[in-house]
Amino acid sequence: MDRPCNVLFLCTGNSARSIMAESILRGIGAGRFNAYSAGSTPKGIVHPLALELLASHRMPIEGLSSKGWDVFAAPGAPALDFVITVCDNAAGEVCPIWPGRPTTAHWGIPDPAAAEGSRAEQLAAFRTAFDALDARIKAFVELPLETLEPAELKRRLDQIGKMPMASSL
Repeated sequence: MDRPCNVLFLCTGNSARSIMAESILRGIGAGRFNAYSAGSTPKGIVHPLALELLASHRMPIEGLSSKGWDVFAAPGAPALDFVITVCDNAAGEVCPIWPGRPTTAHWGIPDPAAAEGSRAEQLAAFRTAFDALDARIKAFVELPLETLEPAELKRRLDQIGKMPMASSL
């Protein structure tokens, strides 16, 4: 490919998981990937614990915002190479028609923004989600995208989505 791959991470609220995925890929895939995130029903704000955790891992946080997925289906939107859902709700929703006919995958991650309890317990939920996304995105970045046939690429993306999650507790 003669340009960076455009990757869109989707979640319902676009406040935590998809935002973290966008930041992680921007951080470790710079030059090879353009990372974006959006939601079907965006909350309009990025969760403060997501920003705190990303900053503590020295991931880029500038420009992160909670926005609707319609931005990426509009005329003039970047041609998407990959669309990855990171929550079960977004995976089950009828998505817009994406420009660029992207390869899709589902990497379900429990919603850390739904965690209750003390600040430490909530932060542990964000760490668990971050660690799972970080591991999956690192596996994605290591794929030989230029040489994989479309069916094999889809199979590998689906395998990445089934990677086990470790607990940060």
